[in-house]
Amino acid sequence: MARLRLLTILIAGAALSACASQPAPPPAAPIVDAEPTPDPGTSPYGLFLAGHAARDAGELGAAAAYLGRAASTAGEPTYVRVEAFDATLRAGDVTGAAALAPAQDDPNLAARRLGVLVRGVEAMAAGKDKDAYALLSGPEAGYPHKAMAQLLAPFAAAGAGDAAHATAHPDMGGDGVSQFVADLDQAELDERLGKAADAEATYKGLLSDGDESGLVAVSYGAFLERRGRWGDAAKLYRDRLAHEADNQPIADALARAMKHGRPPPLASIRQGASEAMLIPAAGMIAQKQDGYGLDYLRLALRLDPGNSEAWILVGDLLLQPDPDAARFAYAQVQPSSDRYVAARGKLAWTYQNAGEPDEALKIARDTAAAAPASREAAASLADLLRANGQFAESAAVLTRLIDAAGSQADWRLFYLRATANQEIGDVDKTEADLQTALKLDPDEPELLNFQAYFWIDRGEHLQEALAMVQRAVEADPQSGEMIDSLGWAYYRLGDYKSAVEKLEQAIALEPAIPEVNDHLGDAYWRVGRKTEAEFQWRRVLSLDANAKLKARADAKLASPLGPDAPTAPMPSTITQ
Repeated sequence: MARLRLLTILIAGAALSACASQPAPPPAAPIVDAEPTPDPGTSPYGLFLAGHAARDAGELGAAAAYLGRAASTAGEPTYVRVEAFDATLRAGDVTGAAALAPAQDDPNLAARRLGVLVRGVEAMAAGKDKDAYALLSGPEAGYPHKAMAQLLAPFAAAGAGDAAHATAHPDMGGDGVSQFVADLDQAELDERLGKAADAEATYKGLLSDGDESGLVAVSYGAFLERRGRWGDAAKLYRDRLAHEADNQPIADALARAMKHGRPPPLASIRQGASEAMLIPAAGMIAQKQDGYGLDYLRLALRLDPGNSEAWILVGDLLLQPDPDAARFAYAQVQPSSDRYVAARGKLAWTYQNAGEPDEALKIARDTAAAAPASREAAASLADLLRANGQFAESAAVLTRLIDAAGSQADWRLFYLRATANQEIGDVDKTEADLQTALKLDPDEPELLNFQAYFWIDRGEHLQEALAMVQRAVEADPQSGEMIDSLGWAYYRLGDYKSAVEKLEQAIALEPAIPEVNDHLGDAYWRVGRKTEAEFQWRRVLSLDANAKLKARADAKLASPLGPDAPTAPMPSTITQ
C-alpha cells in the first residue's frame, strides 16, 4: 500500500513512499543492536545505572541487556522491569519485550497498556491471532495506544478466520487520520475476504472525500488492476495525474495498467497490519514522541521484517544517538524494495557526515550503477560529489539525468547543476540553469534566493535581485540564509542601515554560517561599528569557513580599510 503523501504531511522533511507489497527477505542480522555482556558480578543497582547510561547514550541494545539483567534479579522493584521492557522493545526485541510486559496489577498504567499492544502483536507474529484479537479489542487496550490496537484488531480477526470482526469498520472516535487509515485498511481486508463490492464502495467513499494524499488512488487502482479492469484503473491514474502531475508512483502505475502488466499483489494479513502501523508511528514522531514512534516501528517490523519504510524510519530516528544502529537499519532494505535507492542514499550520507567521504561515494556510485534508470540514485550521487568538491563530475551526472528526462526534467535538477556550475566558475551555464529552473517553478523560494544572491554577490541586476529575494523571504520568513541574502542586497545598494538590521536577524537564525558573519562584519564597519565588525570577522576565523573566506577576514582585520582592504579575488560561494 502506497503511503507516501500522508506520511510526508505528518513528518516534515521526511521523504517516505510506498511499502513493498511482497515481503523482502528477512534481515540477515538480528534486529537488536549489538550489546555487551554484562559482568555477572555486577550488582542490580549497578546494572540499572549502566542501563540508564547506555540508554542516554543512544545505545539501545546495551541498555536492554543491562536493564534486562537487573530486572531478572529477584526482589527488584517493578519499575526496573518496566524500564527493561521499554528498553528491550526499543532495541527491537519484541519477543523479549512481550515476556517483560507489565502485569495487570502494575501501577504504571501507560506501560501496562503498551504491554497489551506488544503482547497482541507478538501473538499475531506467532500465529496466535485469536489471542491477539482478544488482547487488542479488550478493555486493557487504552489510551494512548487504543487507536493502534483498534487498527490492528481487524487484522488479528482476519487471521483467526473471524470475518465478522475483520470487516466491522472500527469507529476511531473522531480521529480523522486514524479513521482514514482504518477505512483504507478495511477496503483491503474486505477484498481479501471476498467482499469486493464492499471494498469498492469504501474506496469510492474515500475518493469522494478528496483523496488529498493520493493513497486512495494507488490502493483503489491496484484493486481494479487485480480485477482486470485496466481501463478503469488507467482512468483513475490519469485523473490523479491531472491533479498531481509529478506523482511518480501514479505515473508508473498508469504505465503498468496501459500494458496490462502484473498488478500489485494484495498484501498478506501480517504485511497489512505492519503497514497499518506506519502512519500512527509517523504521527507520534510528528508530535515529538519519538519513543512511542520507535516502539510502533519495532512492532511493525515484528509483523513484517521486510517492511522497508519501517526500517528507514527506524534509521532516521536512530541517526543522531547511534549512527551505527541507523546504518544497520538502512542496510536491511533489500534490493528488491522500491525504497532500496532511498535507503542506500541515507546510508551513504551517514558516512559522509562521519567524515568518511570515500565510503559515502563508493555506496552512491555502486547504487547508481545498480539502478541506472533511477533518477533518485543519480541525484544522490551528484549531491555527494558536489559535497566533496567534485563539481565537474556532479554536473556531468546531472546532465545525463536532465537529458534522459527531456521535457519532464524537474527544476531541482537544474538547480543542483547550477550549484555545481557556479562552483566550477562557469557563470554562463549557472545563469542558464537558474533561468530554466525559474521558468519551471517561478515561485520556488530556494530558486528565487539562489538567483538573487548570484546577482547580488556579483553586483548585477541589484534592484531586480532585491525584489526576488524579498519574495523569497516573504515565502520563508524564518530562513536565516534568505534574510542574509536580503541584507546583502541592501549592502550592495548602499543602504547600510537596512543591511545591518536584516543581517542581525540572519545571524540570530544562523549564527554558525561563516558567510553571514562576514556579511554582518562588513555592514557594521560601514555604519561605524568597527569593534563589532572586527568581532564578526574573528568569528569567521573560528568557524568552518573555506580558506579564501578566512583569508579575506584576515585581510580585513589587518587593514585600516576594513572591507576595502585589498585581497585576492574570491569567487562567490553561494550556499544560500
